[in-house]
Formats: sequence, structure tokens, C-alpha cells
Amino acid sequence: MSSANPTAAASGAGQRARSGRGLLRFLARRLAAAVLLCAGITLVAFVLTQLVPGDPATANLGQRAIGDPAAVAAFRAKYGLDRPVPLQYLTYLGNLLQGNLGMSQQSHRAVAQDLAEYVPATIELALFAIVLSLLVGVALGVVAAVNRDRWPDQVLRVVSLGGVSMPTFWVALVAFYLLFFKFGLLPGGGRLDPGMNAPPHLTGFYTVDAALGGQWDVWWSAVRHLVLPSLVLAVYTVGMLMRFTRASVLEILGNDYVRAARAKGLPERVVIMRHVLRPAMVAIITVAGVAFGSLLSGAVLVENIFSWPGLGQYAYHSAVNLDLPAIMGVSVVVAAVYIVMNLLVDLLYGVIDPRIRLT
Repeated sequence: MSSANPTAAASGAGQRARSGRGLLRFLARRLAAAVLLCAGITLVAFVLTQLVPGDPATANLGQRAIGDPAAVAAFRAKYGLDRPVPLQYLTYLGNLLQGNLGMSQQSHRAVAQDLAEYVPATIELALFAIVLSLLVGVALGVVAAVNRDRWPDQVLRVVSLGGVSMPTFWVALVAFYLLFFKFGLLPGGGRLDPGMNAPPHLTGFYTVDAALGGQWDVWWSAVRHLVLPSLVLAVYTVGMLMRFTRASVLEILGNDYVRAARAKGLPERVVIMRHVLRPAMVAIITVAGVAFGSLLSGAVLVENIFSWPGLGQYAYHSAVNLDLPAIMGVSVVVAAVYIVMNLLVDLLYGVIDPRIRLT
């Protein structure tokens, strides 16, 4: 027995080493693919912005652009719009590799500086919405699957269908009217109450910064302002997660190992949590990762309705003013979020399901 122990230990160490090398190879491949994806996305975004009808000089200079050709020429020269389009793109790529996203034509600041101000607000909102969506959507999806074809399942299927069918802007307007204007239960807009100063900037997340600074009145105000827009954003995601969770759980409930667990006399709660929900989480996490990226990129209407100073508002004003560097900056950020979320989802697969190996 003692002579077999060193062999087993060596075998375990070799397996861990191979697993570590496999993980490193996987990360290297995904990072290389991420670089190529970012380059492709910048090319597509750059071409599309060039095809948009309108002149950035006219959009930014207004009436002066009509009667003052010198002002137009100066504007185009300042932002490099007088150079050939391929040269503009190559210049943008060179600057991007140095972390320079260009100068915004609407704020006259570095795009990176603008994004550092607006992106945390949207991420905080999206995180709040996705956590709420996971808690509610997964729980209701499990309830619907366990009660298949009975009245709880029928009711929840109607609810999920309504959640994915209702337009987000309509839900936002109804929620704003009822919860703020009619009953005054929640704040209607902004990130803090009027007259309240923002907490010291550490992460850009008001809830985190206020908690770290011990400003609990600011923290409570930030949480209350998060609730209404997060609820609106979560409506669609909850409906989608309910449908996917129900389908995944129903598929796993028919497996032999689930019937064996029930035959052993395990409580139903243990069977669901240990033997059903964990393998179902693979599909659920995939949907949640895509949904989080969609929340970041699709919060334009919600942020405008609730006066939320985030990435959606910045993207909207950039598009209205044909601010090409800002539009490109938003495109790069959203692409990076999707790439990072997909990478995290792939890594979580191996954590949730030991049968999945990253090779």
C-alpha cells in the first residue's frame, strides 16, 4: 500500500499540471480570438459610421457650418476628417493600441475620460438588474418545471411570455407613471436625490463608494434610485431566464440519476438543488452572460426615460451629434464586455460541471 501512494500522488500531480496547461492554452486561444474580434468590430463600426448620412461638422457646428467654410475646414482638420477614410481607420487603430480612443466632438474631452465617467453607472445598473433577474427568473423557472402542466406552471408561462413580449420602453413609461408619478413609491430619475452630493470617486459605483465611505444616507438614496430602472430592465431578462430554466430543469428531471436520487429517499429540495439545478446552470449561465451584455448595450431608452447618466445616454447623444470618436468608443466598450462575459461563462462551465474540460 505504501509503495502505491507515491505513484498515485505523481499521477494526481501530473493530472493537475495537464489541467493547468490546458487552461493556459484555452486562455491564450481566447485572448488571441478576442484581439481579432475587437479589430473586426472596430472595422465594421468604422465603416458603418462612415455610411451614416450627414456631416459631423454640420451636426456639431450647426448653422455656422453653412456660412463659414473656414470653420468647417478647421473642424475637419482638427478631428482628422479631411484625410482619406482608410488612413483615418489606420490612425484610429494605432491610437487604440496606445489606449487613446480619440477626442469627443461633443464634450471636447478624451473619449476614454468620458467612458470612465459613464460606464460605471451603466454597469452598476446592469449588475443590479441581472442579479435580480437571476434570483427571480431561476426560482420561478424551477417552480414552473417542478409543477409541470399544473396551474403554477400555466400562470408562470403566461408571465414569462408577457415579460419577453412587452416593449421595454412601454414598461419603463408605465412603471415611471405608476411607481413615481402616481404613487410616489420610488424616485423617478437620476442616481441620487436632488441636492445630495456624489460619494468620493473610488469605483464609480455609487452604492459601493458610499458604503466604503460610510455615507449610508447616500448609499440608501443610490439603492432607491437603482430599483425602478433595474426593475424595468429585468422584466425581459426574467421572462427569458424563466423559459430557459424551465426547459433545462425539465430535461434533467427525466434523467436516471434524478430518479435514483428520489428512490434513495432524498428530500425533494436536495434533489432539485444538488442533482437538477447544478447541471441546469450551464445553460442558465450562458443565457445570463448574453443578457448582461444586452443590458449594457440596450439600456439607451431606459437611461433616457429615467435620466440615468450612463453609457446609453452617452451613446444616444453621440449618435445624434454624429460624434464619430465617441460612437467608436462605445462600440469598443460593448464589444469588450461581450468578449469578457463569454470568457467568464466558458470558465464557469468547468466550475459548475466537472465533466467539462477546457482543452
